[in-house]
Amino acid sequence: MAPSSLLAQWHSVLLPQLGDFKSDGGDDVGADPLLAWRPTSSTHDGCRVPYADPAEQPKRPSSFAALGAAFVPAFGSALLFLSIFVLIRPWFRRLYAPRTYIDSIPKKDRTPASSTARLSWIKTLWNTGDKFLLEHSSLDAYLYMRFLRTIITICVVGTVITWPILMPINAAGGGDAAELDKVGFGNVHDRKRFYAHAVVAWVFYGFVMFLVARERIWLIGIRQAWYTSRANAGRLSSRTVLYLDPPSDAPQNDNVQSSFGREAEQQWVVVPTSKLDSAVSKRNSALQKLEEAQVEWLSSAAKKSRKGRPDQDAINSLRPRHRTHHLLGDQADSITAFRSRAADLIQSVETARASYSADAKRGRSAIFVAYANQASAQRAYKEKSKTPLPVPTVQSKLIGVTPKEILWANLTLTHAARLSAMSLANALTIALIIVWSIPSSFIGSISNISYLKDNVEWLAWLDRLPQSVVGLLSGLVPPLVTSALSSYVPIFMRYIAKKFGEPTTVSAELQVQTWYYIFQITQVFLVTALSSSAMTFVPELLRNPADVPKLLADNLPSSSNFYVTYFVLQGLAFAAKNILNYSDLFQYIFYQKFINKTPRAKYDQYVSLKGISWGKVYPKFTNFAIIALAYSCISPLVIGFAALGLGLFYMSYLHNLTFVIQAKLETKGKCYTRALQQILAGVYIGELCLIGLLGLRKAKGPLIMLVALFLGTIAYNILINRYLNPLEDHLPEDLLRYDAAEEQESLLAAEEGDLDEQSRVQRLGRELRIPSRVRSPVARFLEPHIYASHKAMTAFLGSLDLDVVDADPPTYTQENLRTAYLNPSLTSKPPKVWLPRDRLGLSKEEIRENESVDIATVDDGAWVTDRGDVRFKEDDLRSLPTWKDPVPY
Repeated sequence: MAPSSLLAQWHSVLLPQLGDFKSDGGDDVGADPLLAWRPTSSTHDGCRVPYADPAEQPKRPSSFAALGAAFVPAFGSALLFLSIFVLIRPWFRRLYAPRTYIDSIPKKDRTPASSTARLSWIKTLWNTGDKFLLEHSSLDAYLYMRFLRTIITICVVGTVITWPILMPINAAGGGDAAELDKVGFGNVHDRKRFYAHAVVAWVFYGFVMFLVARERIWLIGIRQAWYTSRANAGRLSSRTVLYLDPPSDAPQNDNVQSSFGREAEQQWVVVPTSKLDSAVSKRNSALQKLEEAQVEWLSSAAKKSRKGRPDQDAINSLRPRHRTHHLLGDQADSITAFRSRAADLIQSVETARASYSADAKRGRSAIFVAYANQASAQRAYKEKSKTPLPVPTVQSKLIGVTPKEILWANLTLTHAARLSAMSLANALTIALIIVWSIPSSFIGSISNISYLKDNVEWLAWLDRLPQSVVGLLSGLVPPLVTSALSSYVPIFMRYIAKKFGEPTTVSAELQVQTWYYIFQITQVFLVTALSSSAMTFVPELLRNPADVPKLLADNLPSSSNFYVTYFVLQGLAFAAKNILNYSDLFQYIFYQKFINKTPRAKYDQYVSLKGISWGKVYPKFTNFAIIALAYSCISPLVIGFAALGLGLFYMSYLHNLTFVIQAKLETKGKCYTRALQQILAGVYIGELCLIGLLGLRKAKGPLIMLVALFLGTIAYNILINRYLNPLEDHLPEDLLRYDAAEEQESLLAAEEGDLDEQSRVQRLGRELRIPSRVRSPVARFLEPHIYASHKAMTAFLGSLDLDVVDADPPTYTQENLRTAYLNPSLTSKPPKVWLPRDRLGLSKEEIRENESVDIATVDDGAWVTDRGDVRFKEDDLRSLPTWKDPVPY
């Protein structure tokens, strides 16, 4: 379109709306219509209605139609998913209830399953609850469910506060909004009514800040009780510190005390092993190829022998063959070739290991140092580094790292290299977030498709679509696409974190949590909300530039309808999808049928329980809470639907963590700590939005109240972080100085009455004769410094079915201690070739052939059927050659 045409359209839309404006002094507007004028005729709060003729008004979207368009397919999908789940659950126990029977989980930690009925799992969930996760799964699993309960509590309390007060006030606010928009902030035109919004903001946001502080205090108490218990305090990881920037002479110094203090007992120096890592990887790959070729031959021979034993030539003709140089090489016997290569690589690994002598310790590498006890390790961890770092932001020490968490390739980086890698990782993440703004803005635009078709000329064809289709496009499609696109982002972020300098999988997951939180709040919330409102706001702004305050106040909350449908879709369809998990179902069937052919592959698929990515799930629901908080006083409808959606997700995750998921990563509650702090972003955004809207409406009294609340929130955040951050990072000295046995005996002797005597709320309640069933929950909620103290939390853990409180510390062999923090490439043995036993005795022949070249091979616990299918002993995993008892580091 030519510039002259655009200018003509601007004048045709803009100038007719400005013709009857007058200045505050009563003079004619004259030649400068873009100054701050007010209209002479007004109907709402000094602002005239921009369209005298109702026919001129743009068509409003049907928010009920959009909500219905999201609800109907979401409810239908949820019903379909749950029906399929209930139907197939008994047939796929390995996928939907492995924690009830699989042998890799100790019997005491298995989920009880009294019945195989299709709905028996509901009774199990009702009887166990989320405390079962603390007793039989992991601390992080329990804390995640508590996190969901916390944000559900926030949303429910917000609904109870805002709906009875703000929704009637908004509905009777004198505006011309319709349907769902009628109960939003934009429908209010009487400035005095905004005092209700200010008071509600003070009450509700104050409650949120108190709840966040309370949860952080509670979390500190339970983490201290958990990790100072006898069993956990005695673990090797609890008394081991990882130095990423050790003294320069430490790698060559055999006297560990001279470098790390008198209480240091042992050190493990990290050495560069890139060439050895490659050799070990090639060795394992060659053994895997040998195993696959031999199993393929055994399966083919078993099928051939169904009608009788074939002769030796027929059996030999079934041996797998391959070309030596891809498509052009000669045909070679695969088993013989792979056996020879595996034997050579086994020998090359041993030769390479022999070259890693004391000379390999030259230079500054990371060092693991074990101390005499947990207290001395904590003191070393808190001690300031004697070596000045290039930048203070690079963490130089870690404590509580277990061997399976280590990213060995990143430990040999210098601090300069680590800083460069992390800076590049941050740059890549920022670029990803910026680029993602394009689809996010487009999605936000689609949610206001009704406005677009009325105000954007080349989209006028959308007006010919049926209203049901328009409702589907604006209600269902945007949140569906938003959820689908954002689900792939944390996978890429996790890859970046692991490849660019993070020393452990835990630190990488925490970094993913931070990045994905920024992505969620930026793309799923802010960009989508602003683009959604912008498409509503801009056309009307062109018609009535003098009505900017009214238009902004009216249209900014309109994007809330997108999040109402977003929560409906998430809570119904995605929560049900989370239980059915059809992607894992299809993958499981496909791999079992077509990919996994060896006993080892089938074993690995069987024992590898589904994990959970804390860095992915926490930010998603943190953003749920932030959106609900931001809209709580602007569009209260959002927080109610958020409570409903989160409640459904809570049930789906409770099912999965109880029956399906085994948490494989222990962050020691750090993800929950970060999520609690990140939730406050919703408070800040909500306060800033109210400040902006009240300022535009010139409501001075409520505006002053919100500015004071905003400043108070900042002061609260600074003070609470100053006092709690140190306690969240390390264990206090006074909890570690006493003898562990005496301390445990004292703590377990704590009684409820002792805590009640310290409680002011309890004393006041007794004086007022308030029943105990009322005052006790109130006291527990209002006084976390008493009821969530280390003493109280240790007593709480002692009341559960847990081993950590009074169990003996784990014991370690000399070999365990020697290899604990050595790179597996330096210590790992060649994996045994595991063959299935067959009726023809071919497996025994292959064992002899393999062992003749020093390749360990067994055929225990697995067999091949007459149809050529491979089976293994699923009911006795601990007797299989691949089973290894985990060492409790």
